[in-house]
Amino acid sequence: MSVYFYNPNIFPEDEYNLRLNEVRRYVDKSGVELIEGKYAHDEWLEVVKGLETELERGERCRKCFMHRLGEVAQKASEEGFEAFATTLTISPHKPAEMINQIGKEFAEFYNLKFIDNIWRKNEGFKKSCELSEQEHFHRQNYCGCEFSRRE
Repeated sequence: MSVYFYNPNIFPEDEYNLRLNEVRRYVDKSGVELIEGKYAHDEWLEVVKGLETELERGERCRKCFMHRLGEVAQKASEEGFEAFATTLTISPHKPAEMINQIGKEFAEFYNLKFIDNIWRKNEGFKKSCELSEQEHFHRQNYCGCEFSRRE
């Protein structure tokens, strides 16, 4: 099992580094391999250009999910993995059905399996909050992009 950290949407870069360091700390403790994607915020801004005023869960988010899940699926294929998943569906603020549909489309394209679990179910979100508290994880109050910070 591996974790691929690819989040070019996170802004500012200090917040990105803070989140990446939290992931590093946890995977080191867990013995899981971490694959770090590049931080290409300018490229991500081009993906969502013209959608800056969209509300959360709308077209801007769909484009963001497509960009990020597409990268994850491509990386999984390149690395020889059989399947991939995302932690995005742990949040009650994210449209799980949209995320899972996008994941399935990329899985089909790359001949992979997408694990389309909705992680927030069965007290998953509550458990994630408890784990965050136990591990003293940084918890933010926005998804990561500068556009969600103002909502």
